Amino acid sequence: MSVNLEALAGAVRALADRAAAAILEVYRGDFAVRQKDDRTPLTAADLAAHRIITTGLQALTPDWPVLSEEAAEIAWEQRRDWHCYWLVDPLDGTREFVKRNDEFTVNIALIEAGRPILGVIQVPVGGETGYAWRGGGAWLATGSGTPRRIATRRMRTPLTVAGSRSHASERMGAMLARLGEVDLIPLGSSLKFLRVADGSADLYVRLGPTSEWDTAAGQILLEEAGGALTAFDGRPFTYNARPTLLNGDFIACGDRSVDWPRRLLEDAAR
Repeated sequence: MSVNLEALAGAVRALADRAAAAILEVYRGDFAVRQKDDRTPLTAADLAAHRIITTGLQALTPDWPVLSEEAAEIAWEQRRDWHCYWLVDPLDGTREFVKRNDEFTVNIALIEAGRPILGVIQVPVGGETGYAWRGGGAWLATGSGTPRRIATRRMRTPLTVAGSRSHASERMGAMLARLGEVDLIPLGSSLKFLRVADGSADLYVRLGPTSEWDTAAGQILLEEAGGALTAFDGRPFTYNARPTLLNGDFIACGDRSVDWPRRLLEDAAR
């Protein structure tokens, strides 16, 4: 790819900021919530962010398709040949948005040949933005402050685990309990990826389905910060490789020297 990914990341950050402003405008007032066909919530904030991001990306890179959670009914026969495309969750954590707990994000990723090569995670409340591009490292900025490069950390004891606020389970609790002493930090949306990428947490394990737009931006951020996002067989996630857009279970880790799949599966099987 001959595109300047660093410059492109700056343009995408600006789009994410505009989407965040639209989200906050809805968040600060009264809003209606309706259910989509998959029983997940939808608000005016989701739709406003979707319009801003998709229109902006189409203007920025007219030749690259955009796959957004709010416009995902694109046939596999059409998208299977996409080499380079945008993958977007305009408002990740709509449940947290509805609960008004501030833990929601904007996720934008650029996919090339099935792998994320650029990603932006913007946190509307607080103005924090994590972003990364292939070979350029991972960065964190807050508001108009100077971005700082971030990196994951070596595994520490007790482990600090970023966990889902809305998708906790007995299976997850049992697995983490078998790892020994664990400091669990409940968080919504892609904030969990940010906390592993910036070295605040060691691990984020997800059991149960997510969608590809939930993980792509977090994956490139983790990889450029020194971590990884893999399935339990140790393989990194790939995107747009099959008709379904659903992911399987995964491990997002900061310390790649640890054999997390083996450790988690062995400990969980005791």
